[in-house]
Amino acid sequence: MLQIEKISDFNSSDIPTQTGVYLYKNASDDVLYCGKAKNLRARVKSYFSSQHLLPIKTRRLVAQIRQIDWIIVDNEVEALLLENRLIKQHQPKYNVVLKDAKTFAYIALSKDAFPRIFSTRKPTAKMDVFGAYTNGTTRHELQKMVIQLFKLRDCRTLPKKACLNFYINRCSAPCIQNINQTDYAVQVERAKAFLSGDLKDTLSRLKTEMQKAAEAQKFERALEIRNQLTRLDQLAQKQIVDTQNTRNQDVIAFRKQGEQMRVVQFCIKRGVLAGKQDFKLDYQEHVEQEFLSAFYRKNPLPHEIIVNTEIWTDDAEKENLESFFTQLRGAAVSLTLPQRGNKFALMQLAEKNIEASLEDDSALLDLQTALNLPTLPRVIECFDISNLGDEHIVSGMTQFVDMKAHKKGFRHFELKTVSHADDFASMKEVVTRRYSRLLCEEKPLPNLIIIDGGRGQVSAANEALISLNLTLPLIGLAKKNEEIYLHQISEPLMFPKNSRMMLLLRKIRDATHDFSVGYNRKKRQMKLRDDFENVNT
Repeated sequence: MLQIEKISDFNSSDIPTQTGVYLYKNASDDVLYCGKAKNLRARVKSYFSSQHLLPIKTRRLVAQIRQIDWIIVDNEVEALLLENRLIKQHQPKYNVVLKDAKTFAYIALSKDAFPRIFSTRKPTAKMDVFGAYTNGTTRHELQKMVIQLFKLRDCRTLPKKACLNFYINRCSAPCIQNINQTDYAVQVERAKAFLSGDLKDTLSRLKTEMQKAAEAQKFERALEIRNQLTRLDQLAQKQIVDTQNTRNQDVIAFRKQGEQMRVVQFCIKRGVLAGKQDFKLDYQEHVEQEFLSAFYRKNPLPHEIIVNTEIWTDDAEKENLESFFTQLRGAAVSLTLPQRGNKFALMQLAEKNIEASLEDDSALLDLQTALNLPTLPRVIECFDISNLGDEHIVSGMTQFVDMKAHKKGFRHFELKTVSHADDFASMKEVVTRRYSRLLCEEKPLPNLIIIDGGRGQVSAANEALISLNLTLPLIGLAKKNEEIYLHQISEPLMFPKNSRMMLLLRKIRDATHDFSVGYNRKKRQMKLRDDFENVNT
């Protein structure tokens, strides 16, 4: 989840680029808006860039956003289904007009003596429904294929004579008693199995027909069947977010990283993904079991808990855990570690969400390993000098905490001891001022200092630290070739420019450069304004 105190705090790099659903929340944790996106980062970023171009209602929405949460899914179909479910669940203020009336269509079979096939957006007990289908083209093609394969009628009422579908071999024509009710019922049952996702029988029958057509040199018919098989493969895409399930399940994925345990919990209500929670725990032995015990003291227990790792040492311990949860719930609870099928797919989905949350810390771990840092660099401060000749010599310092810009820790410096363009002397002054003040106020020091520059700037910063009797990890990042300079090593270090740690360092360096240049520009504008006022007076 991304916290935003004000719009200027928004940083799109914190949001994953996968497909999923995003939720905008206000300061009271109320869901304001729920949307879907093929690329979460790009979609969310579009709300915060070029705001003056957005509609008034959207601008009002953005002004209230204080939290952004997201759920990653496997594909856009799942994102549509999940978005629809979450909108119905939360009824967000800014979704009501746009989304409330949006209901997905189903393929239905009537319960007549000779059932007909049709599409509907209002399922009732008088029909068997299949879906929902989020793509109209897909639904129409599938319905057309069912008619073609199983020769079901699609007319509202039985006509007195056969229609065109009978003459082009797409209807068995019960209207003219061309088929009896028993044989028609067999076709209907096959169609139901097909629409329910059981394609084995249909595929086997089509392959047999294709082979017979080819042997009889009916190549056009064989080609037609082959095309049907290809379309069936495309239409058979599983939609694990909206499975046919009447049980409540929790999917809980654990991932250890360093001294922490990351946990993602999915709540599945009757086959529908209804919510997600993220947790970060200090790692200790059996932390998985302790987490489950603590979690279900405050949350209702489902029928089944699906986990991604064996949190038990043997079958007996597993049975004890199940008995414990069963007593808490007052009804049976099972623990499952799936190996295949829909449950396995749900578990993989939870793990995919953990991967997204681990990306930032992975970059910090890479940085710690590559630079041999004593601790994980959770607090990083970066300096840059900006000047225009000998005028307006300023410096900007940014602070990043756990990979995120901590705006309250940003600082501007106007140089006091440097009167002309001298980046080395300027860097020494601002580093000295920054950390002498932290020492004086007894405030915590950063885990890593980054200097926007090369060897000279790093040496100047190191002199400042020595004068304060400080030993802090210090590096320089030069723009030309993105080399990393360490004061204790003569040759710069080179790492892949698009590695996680380098992308992190470049993000911090570039943010600091922009912050420093922005202050320099502001000082120049103030100088021009003062000069203009002096001339007029």
